Amino acid sequence: MSVVTMKKEDRAVSGSGMDKVVEKKGLSQRVKMMIGGGAAAIALVGFFMLAPTGDSQTVDASRITVSTVSKGVFEDFLPLRGRVTPSLTIFLDAIEGGRVEQLLVEDGANVQKGQLLAIMSNAQLQLDVLSREAQVTEQLNIMRGQELALERNRLESRRNLVEADYQLSRLKRQLDRDGALVEKGWVPRKTFNDTKDEYGYHASRKDVLLESQRTDERLQATQLSQLRASATTLQKNLDVARTNLDSLNLRAPVTGQLSGFTLQVGQSMARGERLGQIDSPGRNKLVAGVDEFYLGRVQVGQKASVDVGGKSYALKVVKIYPTVRNGEFEVDLAFTGDEPTGIQRGQTIQTRLTLGDPTPATLIPAGSFYNDTGGNWVFVVSPGGGSAEKRNVRLGRRNSQFIEVLDGLETGEKVVTSPYTGLTDKDQLDIESSD
Repeated sequence: MSVVTMKKEDRAVSGSGMDKVVEKKGLSQRVKMMIGGGAAAIALVGFFMLAPTGDSQTVDASRITVSTVSKGVFEDFLPLRGRVTPSLTIFLDAIEGGRVEQLLVEDGANVQKGQLLAIMSNAQLQLDVLSREAQVTEQLNIMRGQELALERNRLESRRNLVEADYQLSRLKRQLDRDGALVEKGWVPRKTFNDTKDEYGYHASRKDVLLESQRTDERLQATQLSQLRASATTLQKNLDVARTNLDSLNLRAPVTGQLSGFTLQVGQSMARGERLGQIDSPGRNKLVAGVDEFYLGRVQVGQKASVDVGGKSYALKVVKIYPTVRNGEFEVDLAFTGDEPTGIQRGQTIQTRLTLGDPTPATLIPAGSFYNDTGGNWVFVVSPGGGSAEKRNVRLGRRNSQFIEVLDGLETGEKVVTSPYTGLTDKDQLDIESSD
């Protein structure tokens, strides 16, 4: 009997035919989508519950400035930055164009009235002046020739009158003599009548000469007056031409400090071109820019003051330039008494322009909020300090420190005076403490 040996791995395992692999199943895709949608909805609801509404905003208390409304005296002044400028400036312009031949002073020098500053040349102008001088001389010679002719005519008329008087006198004596002799027959009647006719002729000729002399004198007086007026005009024209020629020698019109004088030898200057300027010595004024908001409140004569070296100096508005540039207009301020020593042209000085008398008023500290609201509304902080409500107000005058409250706020209330950037469309602020 044989024994058959079986390999271990070939043996059948009891119950092996009944075992099955069971797969592990998760949530279905549909269920997952439903769960995810529910979570998103819950998150969205939570966001809207926690987020601020459209008319409110949460702000950090450390990022805003809260000020208290108070009673006080409003000093109606305006701080300005005044630029030191000479009170009188004379500009040097080229009356005639020319080439710079010589410079006698340098820019920044103190010059005296009439001092020669530079010498220029203009060949064409020199030729024009010489030509004009020749024309004027010719006209004057013609005029003097006419005057001489008129004078000769006057003398000729007078000579004729003298001759006529002589003939009349001679004939009168002859008529008187012949009149006594003709009756005695010693002088022929015909000779007497001829003498009488000749006397009448010379008498009529004298009348004509007198009338002609009066007419000539009247016409000569008119002609001479016109000729003298023409001569005066020609002489003035010549003087102007010579003055223009002399203007090539540039002289200082006033005493002062020369500035902007940057000419170079050989440089050609056109007619009317700016050559430099002379500033009056010793006296200065301040030129300040003023916000256009105050255009209706600034008047000539208003007082101002500056503090320099611990001493106050008085000024007043002497001129207002109404042209507005970049939101500002300019005013000139003149010192009414002594002016600070040592100030330099172009230096800026802090100035206080007085707009009105000090008056009692309700005040809030000045802040950047005014630029965002135009002074029409503010955020008023609640008594507890946890929120601030938008409130319409009416504000008045303002200076660098305070704004006058006319209506809408009471003493002791607190307002937000810091910038309202990003808050202008909100009605309420929720103030959170940073602690």
